[in-house]
Amino acid sequence: MKKLLLLPALLLALNAAAQVAVSQAWVRATVPEQKATGAFLQLTASSDSRLVEVRSAAAGLVEIHEMVMEGSTMKMRAVSGINLPAGKMVELKPGGYHVMLMDLKQPAKAGALMPLTLVFEGPDKKRQSVEVKAEVRQLGSMPMAEHKH
Repeated sequence: MKKLLLLPALLLALNAAAQVAVSQAWVRATVPEQKATGAFLQLTASSDSRLVEVRSAAAGLVEIHEMVMEGSTMKMRAVSGINLPAGKMVELKPGGYHVMLMDLKQPAKAGALMPLTLVFEGPDKKRQSVEVKAEVRQLGSMPMAEHKH
């Protein structure tokens, strides 16, 4: 009987240790013939983790990117992952870390939902996937708090 009681507690503990909360997921809408766009979201891990991969059936290629200043030039480059310190929200946003969706299979239209699979890795190197449906938004339809002037 004790083993039966311990099993649900153990499963809950394992789940809690690997969880990453995903919020505010959105994708920038595209114009006709545009083949790439960005995805943005907020991540909060319950234990130290790392975002190591993003996939989407809507794109031929998906990469995690960062924007950095090199001298007076803003440059974008792919990164192997993003560290997620336990309990601290990490925001992927325009002008910083973000997800690039390239070779889009169809335009990203405002109001649609874009499927994303986020892959996280814990300190033990075990991976967990989280499925997300990110809302596609027009650039001008973002809440004022998201505009950077």
